[in-house]
Amino acid sequence: MKRLFLPLLCGLGLAWGLFLAPATFCHAASPSIESETASPAGQTGETGDFSDPFDDPFAAEDSQIADPLEPVNRGIFWFNDKLYIYLFKPLARGFRIVPEPGRLAIDRFFSNLGTPVRLVNCILQLKPKEAGTELGRFVVNSTVGLLGLFDPAKSWLGWKKQEEDLGQTFGRYHVGQGFYLVLPVFGPSSLRDGIGLLGDGFIDPITSPWYVKLRLWEQIALKTGDRINVLSIDKDTYESIRREQLDPYLFVRDAWAQQRAALVED
Repeated sequence: MKRLFLPLLCGLGLAWGLFLAPATFCHAASPSIESETASPAGQTGETGDFSDPFDDPFAAEDSQIADPLEPVNRGIFWFNDKLYIYLFKPLARGFRIVPEPGRLAIDRFFSNLGTPVRLVNCILQLKPKEAGTELGRFVVNSTVGLLGLFDPAKSWLGWKKQEEDLGQTFGRYHVGQGFYLVLPVFGPSSLRDGIGLLGDGFIDPITSPWYVKLRLWEQIALKTGDRINVLSIDKDTYESIRREQLDPYLFVRDAWAQQRAALVED
């Protein structure tokens, strides 16, 4: 059992840890990476004609989240903030020596590699059109797109990436967020999304202990490279928040909760 969970947890830690609380917020506060240069690849596709049994306007996801551990969360947020500013962001800026088209290609490669997580969660949420889109994107981008380095599925066929994860799947079935958590290194989360993150790790080809079975150092290397690359593409969103917001903690918490609620309701 230890051999099963240790690599998974370490891989998940690196996956989210290198993004951190502020960098996680950057995804909520700014357009997707590809939308900076081309079109909104991070948007979800249109809903098909499938009759959605969960489309209940009176059961919308609450964009507010309880924060009973705020004093503790603030302390961890401070730690994550310093780690981001003084360690990971300088590393990301150094990685900008790689031309931006190359970094965008790397981002598309890792996005393509994450298809199983999105595909499985589309199926679990009873979204057949979106599941078909994800499957089609994977086939086209893995072949014509050279293992995902390019995205002809979007640029040629208009098939957009479906942003789905297990936390959203739980929300789709009306499982509440629980309370807000700021995890050391992991960043903003909740009880529901934390469990979802762990579950997604069993599907993610990099961290799965079942069908790829990478060694721990390989998982860490891949996840580290992915997140440093993501940070290198970000336009320093968090730095502007630190300068302009009176209370960055509250701003990040509320924006994160609103983003997660919107993703559940899409």
